[in-house]
Amino acid sequence: MKFNISELFNITYWKEIFSVDVFSLPFVINILDIIVVWFIVYKLIQLVRGTKAIQLFKGVAMFIATRFIAELVGLHTLSWLMDQVITYGVIAAIVIFQPEIRRGLEHLGRTTFFTPTKMDKNNDEQVLKSFDKAIQYMSKRKIGALITIERNTGLDEYIETGIPLDADITGELLINIFIPNTPLHDGAVIIRDGKIAVSCAYLPLSDSLLIPKEFGTRHRAAVGVSEVSDAITIIVSEETGDVSLTWNNQLHADLTQEQYMDMLRTALVPDEKPKEKKNIFHVILDELNKLNKGGK
Repeated sequence: MKFNISELFNITYWKEIFSVDVFSLPFVINILDIIVVWFIVYKLIQLVRGTKAIQLFKGVAMFIATRFIAELVGLHTLSWLMDQVITYGVIAAIVIFQPEIRRGLEHLGRTTFFTPTKMDKNNDEQVLKSFDKAIQYMSKRKIGALITIERNTGLDEYIETGIPLDADITGELLINIFIPNTPLHDGAVIIRDGKIAVSCAYLPLSDSLLIPKEFGTRHRAAVGVSEVSDAITIIVSEETGDVSLTWNNQLHADLTQEQYMDMLRTALVPDEKPKEKKNIFHVILDELNKLNKGGK
């Protein structure tokens, strides 16, 4: 049976859905269908929240509301016109929402059904101490800094914009890089495979309207790279000396030493005895094993 998107705006279609027996399999499938659709809508709202696209999204919602009202009142011409707009508006939506669609696909591409891998053994407690030493020094003296640590998503396109270093991570080197009026202080340092890969790298700026206005370019760049990758970024404010982290598209501002160290340790240091993180496939296999054991 071929599904037509215009059926979603047909009152008869919804009456047919709820006309079947409540305890029948088709009814359960219909309810599951509705839940999945609303979940997708919820995720789309989360995706565009805080961006300029939310205004366009409201406009689309107005079209859909007008379509429902026209159907209820009996305005057939208006209803037909809204059908045409909705049908052919899909192509226009792809063009209008291109940045959000790209961001959503990148976010989907970062999702994995298996346990995400942490950085290798080089990024251990000693490396965290080097980060902490540099952060504390720069924070007390209000030296601005931007340090991005690559995880599973590659940052090659941003690494190419920087000056190659390929140096071991030490607190002293990080401090020297960000000392004002030095050749390497501008831009971001990117960490890859337990090494300082580059300095002076340029990161994408976020267009999110949710970032407070008191935060400057460093914070927007840190949020921007977290929108397109799973990297964790350390920011030291040049104005206040406050320390912030961005991770998983979230800005964690004004962190204490204990807070940012806990976050870095969680993200970067492998557990001594890593626990297997169960995904949906593991859960299904466990349940099947239980059923098999019970049947014997």
